Amino acid sequence: MTLFLTMTSCNGQETRSGSETNAPNTIKPKKNNDSLFFIDGQLCQHLRKIFQDSKGNLWFGTNVYDLMKYDGNALSYITKQDGFSGGRVTGIAEDSIGNIWFATSFGLNKFDGESFTVFNKEDGLLDAEIWSLLIDSKGIFWIGHNEGLSRFNGKEFTNISIPKPQVDTNSTIYSPDRITGIAEDKDGSLWLGTDGFGLSKYDGNSFTNFTTKSGLPDNAIHEIMLDSKGLLWIGTYWGGLSRFDGNTFTNFTQAGEISGVEVSAFFEDSNGDIWFGVENNGVYKYDGGDFTHYDQQSLSNGSILSIYKDRENRFWFGGWGGLFRYDNDIFTPVTADGPWE
Repeated sequence: MTLFLTMTSCNGQETRSGSETNAPNTIKPKKNNDSLFFIDGQLCQHLRKIFQDSKGNLWFGTNVYDLMKYDGNALSYITKQDGFSGGRVTGIAEDSIGNIWFATSFGLNKFDGESFTVFNKEDGLLDAEIWSLLIDSKGIFWIGHNEGLSRFNGKEFTNISIPKPQVDTNSTIYSPDRITGIAEDKDGSLWLGTDGFGLSKYDGNSFTNFTTKSGLPDNAIHEIMLDSKGLLWIGTYWGGLSRFDGNTFTNFTQAGEISGVEVSAFFEDSNGDIWFGVENNGVYKYDGGDFTHYDQQSLSNGSILSIYKDRENRFWFGGWGGLFRYDNDIFTPVTADGPWE
């Protein structure tokens, strides 16, 4: 298939639209009485992403509370007033020199430890509402947004047009060009989740598409992850959980092995077990043979969007209802007072 590229330049990593602003000092969590977006005692109502950087800082990306950071001593909230773009946080990554990058609904943010730099459409990014972010093995940034895929080398954005396959039914959730997930396999090829057009594999030259005709349970992809064995895990919006071994799709929800149809928040632990969340159905763990279900009673309404175990072996779960810690088969809501250690 033909690949179409358009090149647009930006001003580089050290400049941004507007002025750079220093990062905040550690502050106490703010109180927000908005009944729609606040649950009393929780840090935020809707937590999307969890990440620990090389310095040990924990970053928490939210829907409406911007960023939270725990530095091992105290929690701080980071907002537009601190130079952050604001908006829904959909990806967090660290580059080879220690910059922390945040994908948001208002652009791509770089934090160098002192200040934020924001890249958006003015800098050459095709669309600023970002849904997925990957720094690949070569240090190249791949950014999935409403208008497709962009590549960033630190100096300029390359906007890539992805050919769409024919599908029987339009199952687009938000935007037909949206890229919802990006993963890199051992050969350096990229796997892309799309909004209504299945999976695409990009080898650097051409695309190969996989849809329900290929065995996928649904063409609307929510999230993807490649595990340590090279297996591709696929969470869909309407078809539940699937796994691809390079030849065959195994559709666990269709087989009745798990409940619920909207799957995301993949995480592989040190044992090789695969964890994931199912909308309104709590959390599952797959040990290679069996699924263990952790129900929603101790997880607010049971909708988990991010799962992460840090270097201190603290197990974090984020979603509707905020942040949770998992220990000894118990999920505990995390408040300003913890538990942190």
